[in-house]
Formats: sequence, C-alpha cells, structure tokens
Amino acid sequence: MGDETITAAGKECILVVGGGISGITTALEAAEVGKEVILLEKAPYLGGRVARTYQYFPKLCPPTCGLEINFRRIKDNPRIHVLTLSEVEAVSGEPGAYEVTIRQNPRYVNEKCTACGDCAEACSLMIPNDFNLDMDQRKAAYLPFSMAFPMRYVLDPQILGTEDADKCKAACKYDAIDLDMQPQTLTAKVGAIVVATGWRPYDAKKLDTLGFGRFPNVITNVMMERIASPNGPTEGKILRPSDKKPVESVIFAQCAGSRDENHLAYCSGVCCLASMKEAAFVLEQNPAAKIKIFYIDIRAMGKLEDFYNKFKDDERVEFIKGKVAKIEEDAATQDPIVEAEDTLSGQKIRAQADMVVLATGMEPSTAAERLPMDVAYDEFGFVVSDGSQKGIYAAGCAKRPVDVACSLQDATGAALKAIQCLRR
Repeated sequence: MGDETITAAGKECILVVGGGISGITTALEAAEVGKEVILLEKAPYLGGRVARTYQYFPKLCPPTCGLEINFRRIKDNPRIHVLTLSEVEAVSGEPGAYEVTIRQNPRYVNEKCTACGDCAEACSLMIPNDFNLDMDQRKAAYLPFSMAFPMRYVLDPQILGTEDADKCKAACKYDAIDLDMQPQTLTAKVGAIVVATGWRPYDAKKLDTLGFGRFPNVITNVMMERIASPNGPTEGKILRPSDKKPVESVIFAQCAGSRDENHLAYCSGVCCLASMKEAAFVLEQNPAAKIKIFYIDIRAMGKLEDFYNKFKDDERVEFIKGKVAKIEEDAATQDPIVEAEDTLSGQKIRAQADMVVLATGMEPSTAAERLPMDVAYDEFGFVVSDGSQKGIYAAGCAKRPVDVACSLQDATGAALKAIQCLRR
C-alpha cells in the first residue's frame, strides 16, 4: 500500500472522501469484510480533528490509543489504499459505476522516508503550524505529529527554491527528498462513495462583540484543546497567550455563535460537554482555579448527565444560565471582562477572568466548499441523507454535528449502505 498510486478500482471498490475518524472507520469496516477501499484525505496525514484532540469526554482518555490501533489495522489491510494530500476534482457515472478524477498534491518526500528527522534538523525555515491552529511555528520540513500516518515527513511548498530545500535533500541519506515532485491526476472507477469530510470550528472572528482576534486572552475551544495537549504550542501547560502566565480563573462562554440565526442556527450538541472536559484540564493543573460556565441550556443526554453532575457539584465550577453578550478587556491586566444576564435571577453580570474560552460550534467542511459530485445539502451545508440518494452516502459530521462515539456508529452504517450498493 502506498499513497501515490491507486491499485484498486471497479464496481467492488468504495471511495471514502475524508480521512478523519468517520472516514477511517468506514474504510476499515468495508475493507475488513472484503471490499476494496480508496481512502482520500487532503491533509498529509490521517486522523482529522481527532488527531488534534487532547482527551475525549466522559472518560477523559486520549484518542492516541484508538488512532494507533486503527492505523495498525489500515497498515495491515492490503484492501485499503490511502491517498493523502488528495482531493476529488470530478465525479461522473452512476451508482455501481462511478469514475472519479483525483488530484494528488506533491509531498516532496517519497516512500523511502524512514522518519529519521534529518531533513528537519537541516531546515531553518519556520512556518505557521496549522496543526496547532497557527499558535506556534514549525520547520518547513516536518512530521505532522509524533504518530502520524503515513509515518513520513512533508516539505511545505514554501521551501521550494530556497537554500533550505537543498540542505534537506543533502541531509537525507535515503534519497527520500524529491524536490521535482509534481501534482498528479488520478482516475478511479468505484461502485460507491462515502463522504466523510468532517467539520471545522465556526469562525469566531465573525462574533464581533466577543473580542476574538482583538483580545489575546479570548480563545476558542479548539485552541484550548491544543494548548492542553502535550504536543501543543505550550507543551500541555495551560498558559495565558498574552503573558504565558498559568491561569487561575477561566470563563467558558457557551453557544458562541450557535443557536443564533445570524451565525449557526443549530446546536452542535458537544460544546457543553467539551467545555466541562476543558474545565477539568484547568483544574487538573491548578486545583485552586475558579471556573465559570455561561450557558443557555446544558446538553448532556443519557449517561453523559453523570459527567455534567460531577461538575455541577464541584464548588470550584459555577454554572450561570445566560448567554454572553459582550466581552471587553481590562487595559491594565489584559483580563477579559464578560457581560451577560443571569436569566434565573434577572441580574446583569460582569465577570473578569484570566482567560475566556469561546465554545464555537461545528460547521461542516462542505459549508464553504461543495464537493464536485451529485449530492444535496441542507441550508447549513450538511450533506442530506434522506434515502433518495443512492450510491453516495454521508457519514459523521458531514451529515450532522455529532461526537466521536456517534461518528463511529454513523460510519459503520455508511459502510453498510455502500456495501449494499455494490451488491445491487
């Protein structure tokens, strides 16, 4: 198995678009019952948003163990053909007989790479680290993260034509650096397609009253996840961006842009629990920290209510029923100041903290960039799966906002539908 060529094609093959947890699960479920699968991912690695997550709720366990197992299953399964740095350019045909045109962008590192890191050692050019949401920088020759799949370095295109590019090539003793790599256009014949393109956080800069982008100590929930991660920009230390001071108080502002007809009119379903989880990150590092969570409603269904009750009973955590209306900044300390109305008491509240975390919602990746295939979308950009579309199916957050556990179940269902399409 490589990620430069397609070796499987035909009516017994399934194309999975998106290499996050939904796409990985779909590919494995289909391949392990004997179907050929092409797993397409536009990033240089598999894992999607899950790879950037520090811990899952409610168990507060890291996703790395699950990813490692799945990467091993992919590596051991010759029916799964992984294409990274790849995107669908066109789809024609009908269920059972699709022809897909794929563009694969160059990695500038071939399959001879042993991930020794000599190229990165030789490189001095620094670029924004998109894995950490641009909160720090990395070398232009890099391994996306420590357990990346494929376990192969990448050269950022910015390095081409520079002295660093030549240094990287000279440093590689395995002849793995190929500066002459060009984009490839590949064609695949497949019987069914699963869209698992995932989600992206809603752009908090659109929330002009909440100060994101203007006040350094107002961050988003996905940024908090990276800050708390040992491989994040602060090596897991939860520090204020402005002065790198350990935080002693944090405000979590729920529904930042969600349940708002001017932004995201729907509830993403996971933000309440994600904020409680991130509150646990803070309290683990500083047991004396004070947490305030401003909310509209707490969404913690079924067994997840136990997770909520754990925090509700913690005297260090205060839940305030009220949506944050405005955030200002104390000019002297750079502390964010939150304004909200406590809807239970009717009182207006001004609360100050070291840092504010905005719980921005989940927006489908297809909201901004539609796929070049015949699928329907709802008003928010989610792929519509109403049963009328045969041959192309959606899974996970491409279909609706869901947590990881639901994504896994959904992906299994999408794999079954794709297999049934092949049989027809």
